[in-house]
Amino acid sequence: MMVKKIVLIGPESTGKSTLSELLAKHYNTDWVPEYAREFLSKHGTDYSFDNLLTIAKGQIELEDHFAKELTEEDKGISPKPLFIDTDMYVMKVWCEFVFDKCHPFVLNEIVNRQYDLYLLCNVDLPWVKDELREYPDLETREKLYRIYKDIMINQSTPWIDVHGGYEQRLQIAIDALDKILINQ
Repeated sequence: MMVKKIVLIGPESTGKSTLSELLAKHYNTDWVPEYAREFLSKHGTDYSFDNLLTIAKGQIELEDHFAKELTEEDKGISPKPLFIDTDMYVMKVWCEFVFDKCHPFVLNEIVNRQYDLYLLCNVDLPWVKDELREYPDLETREKLYRIYKDIMINQSTPWIDVHGGYEQRLQIAIDALDKILINQ
């Protein structure tokens, strides 16, 4: 069986985790949580450039773990989707936005990892405050969204813009995924 890797990216508080969980439930599969939330919850939000490398490596380990588990548990013929909340593009944007530089590890992983679809989460949901989020202002969130969109346009993996309320986002994602899963 082949795992189809679907990555959810975008600025903070754009519904990536919620959508990952809803999609995993819909397709009866797994989703990879964002490692940064676990790391920052344990170590605090006063992070360094080197901490972002640790977070990137933790995200990769989580992704690989879930992909292996999904491959081993399902011996079916059809490809099973794995939803990944955050990838190395997110780490690249985070490194460059905060520190004006990026770890070579992150850049190498961008080149080496293959995905089947990106779901770019738009900033049209209301920002939800929590202790780990940094950018409540819409102007910064829109700037970050444009950075992500530019990345999507300039890479080769198919992608779609996910926008609207939670139900609309879910339906947009399901429609795109059904085409990929049925046609493969």
